[in-house]
Amino acid sequence: MNLPNKLTLSRAVMVPFFAAFLLLTPQYSWFKWIAFGIFVIASLTDLLDGKIARKYNLVTNFGKFMDPLADKLLVCSALIGISALSQSAIPAWITMIIIAREFIISGFRLIAAEKGKVIAASMWGKWKTTFQMVMLCVKMLVLDSYLPVTSSASVIISMPETVLRIIGDVTMYIALILTVVSLVDYLMKNKDVLKDVD
Repeated sequence: MNLPNKLTLSRAVMVPFFAAFLLLTPQYSWFKWIAFGIFVIASLTDLLDGKIARKYNLVTNFGKFMDPLADKLLVCSALIGISALSQSAIPAWITMIIIAREFIISGFRLIAAEKGKVIAASMWGKWKTTFQMVMLCVKMLVLDSYLPVTSSASVIISMPETVLRIIGDVTMYIALILTVVSLVDYLMKNKDVLKDVD
């Protein structure tokens, strides 16, 4: 197994550990930092594996299959985990729209592959991924401020946290818009893929 595939596989392996630490954050607040660290490292492997594979001509069928799957596992686990912990951090309806888009595009790519056509990532899709990653990182940084408190004392949100929450919300809605735009772009550019499909 070559280096890009090892990086891709390592990203997939990191997902359950990331999810576990993220979901245990309400019980152990410092677990948030471990989850954040795993997410950042996993995201960096996503940048590296593709660059290395293309630069050194190490593109394989395993990589073509596993790379987008590992990406979706990572992003979906983060979205579902944060939504499960706090609806005010990431509303469930936003999570559902983003995940639905991934299922639709994956289905399109499977049909296209059967016809010998490769659907490359578009500019809109790349921007969508960038804003999703930034949004998820920011949301994790201020996750504590979204979690319910067990004591009767009110939680005072600091100025840096307030700024980060605003950045998180702005990037979340930009990611949502790009999710829809990239989906429409894919469907319009590749509508011929569905021709002659029963």
